[in-house]
Amino acid sequence: MNTQAILETYIENIIQIMTPYGSGTGFIIDNLIITNSHVVAGLKEVVVSSKKIKRTVAKVVYDDTYFDLAFISLDFEVPKNPFKLSQQNIKDGDTTIAIGHPYGLNYTATEGIISKASRVQGELEYIQMDAAINPGNSGGPLLNESGEVIGVNTFIIQNANNLGFSLPYFYVDEAIKGYKNKNSENIIKCPSCKNLIYEKDIKNDYCPECGIKLNVAKLRRKGYEPTGTTKLLEEILSSLDVNVTLARRSQASWKIERGSAIIHINYYDNGIIIGDTKLCTIPQENIVEIYDYLLNENSKLSYLQLSINENFIYLSHLIVDSSLTLKEGKTAFDRLFKNSNKYDDILINKYNAIKQKKEEE
Repeated sequence: MNTQAILETYIENIIQIMTPYGSGTGFIIDNLIITNSHVVAGLKEVVVSSKKIKRTVAKVVYDDTYFDLAFISLDFEVPKNPFKLSQQNIKDGDTTIAIGHPYGLNYTATEGIISKASRVQGELEYIQMDAAINPGNSGGPLLNESGEVIGVNTFIIQNANNLGFSLPYFYVDEAIKGYKNKNSENIIKCPSCKNLIYEKDIKNDYCPECGIKLNVAKLRRKGYEPTGTTKLLEEILSSLDVNVTLARRSQASWKIERGSAIIHINYYDNGIIIGDTKLCTIPQENIVEIYDYLLNENSKLSYLQLSINENFIYLSHLIVDSSLTLKEGKTAFDRLFKNSNKYDDILINKYNAIKQKKEEE
């Protein structure tokens, strides 16, 4: 199959994974979502989505920093064309296809060849290939021309030209079998003695078999807890019935949908907090009427401001972190949420503004 046919056939297997620390890719094998350990970042829960899975919270049930693998469990409909792990030998020069979500560009497929079928790094073998992978590709599948999974895209060499490395399928197969033999969730693989440890048996974050400190156990125990202004922002959003876990794009960025409007809230390093909605685009006609309407509305608004940047109309709220309070923040963002959808509808229906396309999840 060619790359387009492979993507169309197996796209339901490709998962986007989001955490407070970043995003990555996963894929479905044998009713598990497979990804890298560094993608889930030591968390017990992550947010996942796909063509068939609405953005939702899922459990990380296996974390293996040695192979840099993690398994995520979620009840989902089995894809029509499920992925299978390859059983064929990998050879130098074979054609490969990498699929993932680099830089948030969802379902990106790139072709390449295997430069070295077995490149040893430390104790492990990796597939070296030149298919372009970037941040966000981590955890995604590397496929052969038959659409079989031959590896998990794991790391690149920085500042090099398409030097990517994938963990071969046989390590993935070994990890899946080991996890399933345990017949339990919340398994951590010790990177030192290589034993699979029940998380409930770990005391003070030390491996009960060899005594090494398990950093991943500490991270899973602590979880993610926002602090300072970030914590206050999430308290404000929660008070407005926003599921902050699903809305969170990073430690300082959230996205909320209200009707046809998409609201982004960003907290910048300089202390500025901006909540804004890219509403719609101005049409070729009625431009003067739209300008008059926006200026008239701005004279009535408090906390909010309507503006035009290039041809997009925005509704925004800006505040400095030192001025943010629970009460004022709740008032401002509540108005932003309610008025975003209202103004979007008015501008589209009354002034023939052009509805923007929604970002693909």
